[in-house]
Amino acid sequence: MKTLYVSDMDGTLLGADSRVSERSAALISEAVDSGALVTVATARTPATQGPLTAACGLRLPAIVMTGAAMWHAGDRRFSDTRYFTAEGCSAALAACRRHGVHPFVYTMGADGASLDVYHGADAMNKAEENFYLERKHLAFKRFHMRSQVPDDARANTLICFAMGERTAVERAADALRAETDCSVFCYPDIFNTAVANLEVFAPGVSKAAAIGRLKQRVGADRLVVFGDNLNDLPMLAVADVAVAVGNAFPEVKAAADVVIDPNTTDSVARFIHDDYRR
Repeated sequence: MKTLYVSDMDGTLLGADSRVSERSAALISEAVDSGALVTVATARTPATQGPLTAACGLRLPAIVMTGAAMWHAGDRRFSDTRYFTAEGCSAALAACRRHGVHPFVYTMGADGASLDVYHGADAMNKAEENFYLERKHLAFKRFHMRSQVPDDARANTLICFAMGERTAVERAADALRAETDCSVFCYPDIFNTAVANLEVFAPGVSKAAAIGRLKQRVGADRLVVFGDNLNDLPMLAVADVAVAVGNAFPEVKAAADVVIDPNTTDSVARFIHDDYRR
C-alpha cells in the first residue's frame, strides 16, 4: 500500500520554538530516504516553510498558503497556483475593510518564484507588526507597506491574510462567507487565542483540495494527515487516517481517528517513521 503523509507545520510538526527539532528532521529524513512519501501542508509561504523543513529531506512539493499553490524547493518554483479573479479580489478586500480588517495581499511576482505583499493600512495592529518585522527581510517575498494592491495585480492574487482582535476578525469572516464565493478560513492563533487569523482565497482553495490533487499525482492509495488547528479540519476529513497532536484544539481531536503526543515530543515524526516501517 502506497501511503502519502501530510503534516501541518505550526503547532503540529513544529515544536514550541516554531522549529523542526533535530530528532524530528532525522526521523523524517530517514523515512524519506527509505521511500516514504512525506510533505507539509501549511499556511506559510516558501519564505518560511522552506528553511524550516530543509533538514527533513522532503522530495515532494510542499502545499503552501493553505493550498493556494505548491512549492518545489529544488528548482524554486510554484505550481498548481490558484488565483482570485480581479473582481473576486476586489470583493474580498471591500468586505474586509467594511469590518476594519486590513489584510496582507499576496500576489505572484513577475519572476513567478517570489511574492509581492501589499498592506494598505496607515498603521498596523500589534499582531500585524510582529508578523511584518519577522518576515520583511526574507527571500521570495517583497513587502509594499501602506500600499493598496494595484488593479493590474489583483488577478495575480493568491491569498488575503489578516490577523487581529478575534471578534472583529470573525465578523469579517462571516461577512466574507455571506457576501462572496471565496474560500474563507478563520481560526484562533495558537499562541494567543484572543487573536484570530483570517485567510481568504479563490473559490475551492483548501489544504484538502490540494492534498487530493497531490495524492492522485503520486499514485498513493492511503492518506495520513496530521493537524492541530481548526483550519486543518478539511484535510483531516479527507484522510484515511486523521491524526491530531495532543495539543490540538478539542474540535480537531474530536475529528481525528488517532490522537498522539503533543507537538513538543517529535510525535508526528515518530508516527511517520514507525507507521512507514510497519
